[in-house]
Amino acid sequence: MTNYLITGGAGFLGINLTRYLLARGHAVTSFDIAEFDYPDVRDQVRAIKGDIRDAAAVDAAMEGIDVVVHAAAALPLYRKEDIFSTDVDGTRNVVDAAYRHNVDRLIHISSTAVYGIPDHHPLREDDKLDGVGPYGKAKIMAEEICLEYRAKGMCVTIIRPKSFVGPERLGVFALLYDWAKDGKSFPMIGSGNNRYQLLDVEDLCDAIYLAATGDKDKVSDTFNVGAKEFTTMKEDYQAVLDYAGFGKKIVPFPAWPVIWALRVLEFYHLSPLYKWVYETASKDSFVSIEKAEKILGFKPKYSNKDALLRNYKWYLENLSKFEHSSGVSHRVPWKQGILALAKIFF
Repeated sequence: MTNYLITGGAGFLGINLTRYLLARGHAVTSFDIAEFDYPDVRDQVRAIKGDIRDAAAVDAAMEGIDVVVHAAAALPLYRKEDIFSTDVDGTRNVVDAAYRHNVDRLIHISSTAVYGIPDHHPLREDDKLDGVGPYGKAKIMAEEICLEYRAKGMCVTIIRPKSFVGPERLGVFALLYDWAKDGKSFPMIGSGNNRYQLLDVEDLCDAIYLAATGDKDKVSDTFNVGAKEFTTMKEDYQAVLDYAGFGKKIVPFPAWPVIWALRVLEFYHLSPLYKWVYETASKDSFVSIEKAEKILGFKPKYSNKDALLRNYKWYLENLSKFEHSSGVSHRVPWKQGILALAKIFF
């Protein structure tokens, strides 16, 4: 049995990974600023409520840990100050504590946001990094911290996942699911003919586990992770509307007028969509997963359509638990703002 510490353990990835590891007989400690409120596994998990910006709390949580999965992060809708203090300073606390406690290996969950708005595809791990906004920049800085400790001989895997969905995922995807269940068509920035790769959270858990159990000399590296099968954004998202059964369609809109409108709405805090989302939504966005396939043995099971539909079915089954809540994390629907008014016209 391996002792795992998951920072951000109460979050969307955290709970999916917790269930994944428990099913394989491992011990799990969750460290999160949020309450660990999952009745199905609560009594099987050592849950610590704490902030990764608190170095002493992180140090105490590291006692007896074999593998750290560092998934805690302040997401793009958080304040700039919180993004940098959490994603950069907090990462240093986690990695440094793991190093001092001689943890066997650390797996850092980064993001393909580190590539910014690229000019070619597919993106590979050695492409230039150019983060957009505080979140993208902070994720690059967090990776640099990981590289520092890898240079000291620590086994540190950096995983750059595409946007991932699955059970417990809400956030920006709740917009699509809400409109689909209410029998609305759904607007798309641009033609929708761009290819936008997603990832199922179970496939991400597989990649993390492969990094946690593989040859240390090989896994101490950086890997892109995403779905292997995906079509156009329009076709993949249409699968959700088709499943909803109202005969509704994805409605394309010219990209630049919409992007300019969303810039204004974001400035006045009237839209939940942030720059990296709306600036990349009309463009191709996919990474090469060849390195993860070759070195980790990564074999994703779910296509984009599979992942979106699995998430949508979970959304419908659990709607009563969150339909009146909102916030800025992946575990709650984001406030639709003025987009709720636009919904009337679809």
